[in-house]
Amino acid sequence: MSYSVGQVAGFAGVTVRTLHHYDEIGLLVPGGRSHAGHRRYDDADLDRLQQILFYRELGFPLEEVAALLDDPKADPRAHLRRQHELLTARIERLQKMAAAVEHAMEARRMGINLTPEERFEVFGDKDPEAHAEEAERRWGGTDAYTESQRRAATYTKDDWQHMQAEVASWGERYDDLMAAGEPSSGEAAMAMAEEHRRHITKWFYECTYEAHQGLADMYVSDERFKQFYESMRPGLAEHLREAITANAARHTA
Repeated sequence: MSYSVGQVAGFAGVTVRTLHHYDEIGLLVPGGRSHAGHRRYDDADLDRLQQILFYRELGFPLEEVAALLDDPKADPRAHLRRQHELLTARIERLQKMAAAVEHAMEARRMGINLTPEERFEVFGDKDPEAHAEEAERRWGGTDAYTESQRRAATYTKDDWQHMQAEVASWGERYDDLMAAGEPSSGEAAMAMAEEHRRHITKWFYECTYEAHQGLADMYVSDERFKQFYESMRPGLAEHLREAITANAARHTA
């Protein structure tokens, strides 16, 4: 059984020109010719081509491939064992590379342009991914989400630390406000709600009063977001939602 150069090119996923080149340099000389002088490849030729392509995939230059395959002392089984070892090692390297790329993709998806060390330094024991998945589920594909991701991807460690400091300061002052017994519909609470809305607009996306009210509902209904505000002071999530609602009402009336 023999095969034409076109058939072999199709089997092997190479070009006819490549097979012609291999023939010209003596790397793969077909075992026969047709009556018209066309190349014909037999099973032994296909075995050799497979060996060539294995070595080429591993990065061996053609000259070295020829030397390896034409070594009279070489055992075909030894070639396969060697290629298996080399391919296994390459697969391990590629898997590590793929894992590194996935890590980078996840960081980009989250919009956090920080090294692992910087992320731990900035966020401490808080996991930004805890909110990232929920945010993408709720708003992925919206203009606000896209803008938020775009901005966050440009922030440096100093930017994140500045943002965190603003949040901490706001939380301390809201805690004081509640300790003083200020009502959620009072001027002080509404001013804090307005500051909260502007913080989102400043750092992430244009937060309208309507969008702010949607966020406020989530701060109470979603345990992950509620826990964040409750860690500042028990009852703060509900108090803030009412303050945001009151502040939106006075600005959109």
